[in-house]
Amino acid sequence: MKVAVLGAGAIGAYVGAALHRAGVDVHLIARGAHLAAMRRDGVRVLSPRGDFTARPPATDDPGEVGEADFVFLGLKANSYASCGKLLAPLLGPDTAVVAAQNGIPWWYFHGLAGHPLEGQRIEAVDPGGAVSEVLDVRRAIGCVVYCSTEIEEPGVIRHLEGTRFSIGEPDGTISRRCRDLSAAMIAGGLKCPVEARLRDDIWIKLMGNVAFNPLSALTGATMAEICAHDDTRAVVAAMMAETVAIARAAGAEPSVSIEKRIDGARRVGHHKTSMLQDLEAGKALETDAIIGAVVELADLTGVPAPTLRNVYAAVDLLALNRARRIS
Repeated sequence: MKVAVLGAGAIGAYVGAALHRAGVDVHLIARGAHLAAMRRDGVRVLSPRGDFTARPPATDDPGEVGEADFVFLGLKANSYASCGKLLAPLLGPDTAVVAAQNGIPWWYFHGLAGHPLEGQRIEAVDPGGAVSEVLDVRRAIGCVVYCSTEIEEPGVIRHLEGTRFSIGEPDGTISRRCRDLSAAMIAGGLKCPVEARLRDDIWIKLMGNVAFNPLSALTGATMAEICAHDDTRAVVAAMMAETVAIARAAGAEPSVSIEKRIDGARRVGHHKTSMLQDLEAGKALETDAIIGAVVELADLTGVPAPTLRNVYAAVDLLALNRARRIS
């Protein structure tokens, strides 16, 4: 098995190191100081489960890697439309693309035979079909990441918690390629269940992301601080309730209560969400996949979502202003 990790940042390098430890032919694609450190010293993983170092080959040129059986996408969802030149050298006739993204994926309504929205393109995550053009939905394997990592310094990955990477086919089949990838991930010390109803997992994670990510970016608060403040906790609960209603209208069933989901976030403690981290680092924000697509699905399913709309309006303006400054 040959796996290329395109975007070997905090999550991608961690997955790549785990797969390499399992004996998989892994190639990391990164850039800058992080790439230089991985080339020199390998990937050093610091984890409560035990520290280790892996030395897979690393490059900034996908052409050096060539065709792979699997491409693990460690890129932000808002980079998918522009990754075509990087992705093309890695794709063979049967290459699968594992999209480890936050929020609603571009393939969401693909493979839902008989669903009233089967084949519907979601403009927020596939504007004008730009992502589908680069990432053929037939290659897609969905992936929901229940794992928290960060780059402590170039080449050094701090694993904070969680090892679960739920995967699944858009059409719900338990495919050979998913079983093979799952086995390799498990051999590397990760949890990797193959889910027939991966969309349920997408919404369970999204219940937290859709509320805590934008609110943290708007307030600068950690997850624990948002939960401890009565008014923002009430906003979180309202956003989650609207999100669950949209999920059910779209045919999914998040199997966790709102109170349990909020309590889980509270127990994470003073953790900065990925959106707040991106804001502080001067990076573009993943607003469309995390909340914009949910608002779009509210329109498609006819579910009222006033709280989601209001928060999205505010964080979207924040993202637009940030994008102007970056450009």
